Amino acid sequence: MGAQLAVETIDLTKTYGSTTVVDRLNLHVEEGDIFGFLGPNGAGKTTIILMLLGLTEPTSGVARIFGYNSTREPIKVKSISGYVPEKVGFYEDLTAGYNLSYTARLSGLSEVVVTKKVGESLELVGLSGMAGRKVREFSKGMKQRLAIADVLIRMPKVAFLDEPTSGIDPEGIKQLLDLIARIAKEQGVTIIISSHQLSQVQQICNRVGILAKGKVVAEGPLDQLGREAFGGGQFRVEVQLTEITSALVDSIRQIDGVVDVTRSGELLIVNCLRDVRPQIAKTVVDNNGLLVQMKIESYALEDIYMKYSSEA
Repeated sequence: MGAQLAVETIDLTKTYGSTTVVDRLNLHVEEGDIFGFLGPNGAGKTTIILMLLGLTEPTSGVARIFGYNSTREPIKVKSISGYVPEKVGFYEDLTAGYNLSYTARLSGLSEVVVTKKVGESLELVGLSGMAGRKVREFSKGMKQRLAIADVLIRMPKVAFLDEPTSGIDPEGIKQLLDLIARIAKEQGVTIIISSHQLSQVQQICNRVGILAKGKVVAEGPLDQLGREAFGGGQFRVEVQLTEITSALVDSIRQIDGVVDVTRSGELLIVNCLRDVRPQIAKTVVDNNGLLVQMKIESYALEDIYMKYSSEA
C-alpha cells in the first residue's frame, strides 16, 4: 500500500470575476513528503495554500488535508496544520517566549505544557536561550525560525511554508533549509513549500509541482520530471572512447542508475539518474577499453521548470 495522502485536491478552482487564479488543480502529496510548489509571483501558490487551510473558499472543486474537507471541516484541518506566511507577524515589543506562549494558550494547552512546549520548540529551531528577547531585535531569518517554532507548538501533521527564505541572507537560507529538512525527518511533519527560488527547492524537496497560469503543468519526483521532460535521466554523460564495442555498451547499461545508452559517432551518450562516471570508468577498464574523456551535464530544476513552463 502507498503512503497516506496528506494533501489531495480534486479539480480545485478559484476565480475572481472573470479571472481564474487556480484552474482545476489535481494534486496529491503523500505523508512525509517535502513538496515544493514552484511558480512565479501571481501563479496562484498562496491562493492554493489558503484554500487548503480553509482560509478561503474555492469556487469549485475539493481540497482535503489528511482526509478532512478543507471547506466543510476547517476547524479539523486547522487543528492538524501549521502555516508560515511570507510575511510573518508577531507582537514585536513582546518577547519570543511570550509570543509562543500566547499561541500555545490559544491552542488550549495547560500552563505546565505551555512552558515545556515553548522551550522544546525554541530548541528545535536553534533559538534556545532567546525566549526573553523581544522579537523586534530578531533578524528576518530568526523571525522565520521563530515562526516555525510557533507552528511546532501545536504539533501539526502538515506545515505550509510560503516563500520561507524571502529576504534572508545566504547563510540564513542554508540554516533555514537545513532546519526544514531536519524537522520533516525528525518530527515526521509533511512540508509544503511555496517558492519561486528553484535552486533552494531542489536542495530539500523530494517532490515538486510546477505551476503556470493557475494550473499544475507537472508534478512528481525531480528525477521523474527530468526523464519525462528530456527523454532520459537527470544526468547526461558523454563518454569518448578509442573503440566502442557492443559488449562494453551492454556492460554500461547494467550499471545501477543508468537509464539508457546511445551511440553518437565516437561518443556514447549515457542518460542516468545520478553521476555514475566512476562506475563508467571502471566498466571501461574492466572491458579492456581506453577512455579518452567524459563530460557530464545535469538537468537542474531550472531546466525542468523552463521546459514545462514554456509548453504550458
